[in-house]
Amino acid sequence: MSSPSLSFPVQGMTCASCAARLEKVLGRVPGIAAASVNLASNRASVTLAEAGPAGLAEVGAAAAAAVEKAGFTPGVATLDLAITGMTCASCAGRVEKALRRVPGVLEAQVNLATERARVRQLGGDADRLIQAVARAGYGAAPVMDGPAPAGPPDRGWASVALAALLTLPLVLPMLLQPLGVPLHLPGWLQLALALPVQVGLGARFYRAGWKALRAGSGTMDLLVALGTSAAFCLSVWMLLTADAGHPPHLYFEASSTVITLVLLGKELEGRAKRQTAAAIRALSALRPERARLLRDGVEQEVPVAAVRVGDLVIVRPGERIPVDGTVREGQSHVDLSMLTGESLPVAREAGGSVPGGAVNGEGRLLLETTAVGAETVLARIIRLVEDAQAAKAPIQKLVDRVSAVFVPVVLGIALLTLAGWLLAGAGLERAVVNAVSVLVIACPCALGLATPTAIMAGTGVAARAGILIKDAEALERAQSVDTVVFDKTGTLTEGAPTLLAAEPVAGLAQADLLRLAAALQRGSEHPLARAVLAAAAATEGMAVPAATDVRALPGRGIAGQADGRRLQLGSARLMQELGLSLAPVADPAARYGADGRTLSYLADTGTGALLGLLAFGDALKPGAAAAVARLKRAGVRTVLLTGDSAGSARAAAGALALDTVLAEVLPADKAAAVATLRAGGHRVAMVGDGINDAPALAAADVGMAMGNGTDVAMQAAGITLMRGDPALVADALDVSRRTWAKIRQNLFWAFVYNALGIPLAALGLLNPVLAGAAMAFSSVSVVANALLLRRWRPASRS
Repeated sequence: MSSPSLSFPVQGMTCASCAARLEKVLGRVPGIAAASVNLASNRASVTLAEAGPAGLAEVGAAAAAAVEKAGFTPGVATLDLAITGMTCASCAGRVEKALRRVPGVLEAQVNLATERARVRQLGGDADRLIQAVARAGYGAAPVMDGPAPAGPPDRGWASVALAALLTLPLVLPMLLQPLGVPLHLPGWLQLALALPVQVGLGARFYRAGWKALRAGSGTMDLLVALGTSAAFCLSVWMLLTADAGHPPHLYFEASSTVITLVLLGKELEGRAKRQTAAAIRALSALRPERARLLRDGVEQEVPVAAVRVGDLVIVRPGERIPVDGTVREGQSHVDLSMLTGESLPVAREAGGSVPGGAVNGEGRLLLETTAVGAETVLARIIRLVEDAQAAKAPIQKLVDRVSAVFVPVVLGIALLTLAGWLLAGAGLERAVVNAVSVLVIACPCALGLATPTAIMAGTGVAARAGILIKDAEALERAQSVDTVVFDKTGTLTEGAPTLLAAEPVAGLAQADLLRLAAALQRGSEHPLARAVLAAAAATEGMAVPAATDVRALPGRGIAGQADGRRLQLGSARLMQELGLSLAPVADPAARYGADGRTLSYLADTGTGALLGLLAFGDALKPGAAAAVARLKRAGVRTVLLTGDSAGSARAAAGALALDTVLAEVLPADKAAAVATLRAGGHRVAMVGDGINDAPALAAADVGMAMGNGTDVAMQAAGITLMRGDPALVADALDVSRRTWAKIRQNLFWAFVYNALGIPLAALGLLNPVLAGAAMAFSSVSVVANALLLRRWRPASRS
């Protein structure tokens, strides 16, 4: 047998010496027998030494680390596989274990609820992964991009109906007996009814159980196959060995009923699981398949895939918008409810942006395409929701450890039950029946479904409300948040400040102060810069000079040269660093500061003279006060963290009744302020929208980025709020807490069910029919409990 090999791309190699150095580095990794690097193809190939499965996985991770340490970037791909044939948590664990044994796999997660696997692998070889899953006894195929499927059809209901028809005559005598109606079916007729159920409709359990045995593991199917076979074979043996004139006590109704109930439970469970994935299908259904292009003045209908950035697209009234775009002509109202949770249509006119998937209202729009395919807002939303539903919550690690040993432990308990009753002198019949009850009542499915179904339902309903949760870890952390830190500008305020006043020092005209400030701010996207430029543009006859050597002073302001002067514009802290006195504008500064205005100062650093003061106002968002009040009612502490002046921050905090104010904090210090709060024992959520908020968002237990903010902020955050509405913060915490409550409930009942049911069965207090019904009910109840989350509605909409 040849040694396993691994080939993967490497980025960053520029010469032959790079390739030689990397080859030498890889050759020194324990577990790698030989290594070669091809500079032309930018690929590394290694032959692995003979090692156990765990060793192969470790070698792959070590190889990736070695490549990075050498200064290069290994090619790591994330692959999604659709897995078929899984029936319980043990199956998911076995598939995960098989994937992790593939050389080059760095991480593998299998989700029983979505029936998908997500694998991070050196090189991205899907064929090896598919072969590994097949050897474990299951099927795998790459997940293709495109609309999410609606799930498998309900073909299993025919099997359930047939099983029920064959089982009913077997159960009927037991049901009529308490009513005093004697009904006894001949033993051979019972065998004729039970046989097709056992070996025909129950064949799926034998096939899956045999695959599990061949792979050296156990699953729910193995438990069902063993349990029902024991009851069936015991009945056949008793029928064949019965004395004439003494009808034996047969258990054909038990084996057939268990199979029927398990089949019914699996169909109900599958239907419920498909409902938990409804959010993805609903979002995918928003993608129109065709678009109407305007080319050379002629309208033509084409597939959406044929649209390119820059193309002009016509959207008629009532149509769904096919691409992300900017309105070039027309005005209308656009329904964004499915994308952002916006309850009312929003107005859009020339210059406004619209996302694909939204519904156009009453007007005809001409759009210039800005994003297509995977780069659209809708595609990114779907990707985020899929990622959240595919990821495992940290608590799932405990469940996985329990599931890995569940079936072997149950088999051991069943054998002990059989031996114990035999030693107690109960006889073979009683001992086998009790052992069968143990095998049948044990259900690893409930454990495997408890967490992922709740996460799928919770993240799905949150997405419909405009709350995108990046992963299960963010969900887990958000449910325990006790402190929310808000940025001010663009988060609690509209983020569109206006210039309220320009106060020059004596000897300088107000127009000159505004003109010089506008020169420095030209080209800047900062909200205060836009306010200055808007005021300059509104001043008749003002000519703004060109500025040179313009550079940003992070957290303090901006510097440059204009009109023959060396200028700096920024905060009071900047002026203090320059050693300038603010006394010439002390009176207006005090007046505007008391009103909560944001103040900027302009100075000529060439002469060391203060030129004047600019005062800005930014209105609070309409729902900000109500949002803060909701958080405080929920027992959450609220903090304002801003780089604005203390006066402006105190005014905003007073209007919103925030608990704590941290003002004049530099962007680099915001993360440290969040870390200090966490060090004090608080579970902190940071809410922001700008690039300068990204470090603080990453430093918090959970970051929440406003969807109207920057991409950098959204990348750093664990939760994205698609509307710039502070009320979504409380909604996000609420849905996280409700989802986590469902997870705790599901895990509690799954553990309690098995902890109580298995001992009761072992003690002979449950017959196989009741045990089978309980087992089927346990999985269905867990999924149904998770589905209750779909009734959640954000309080901000009411």
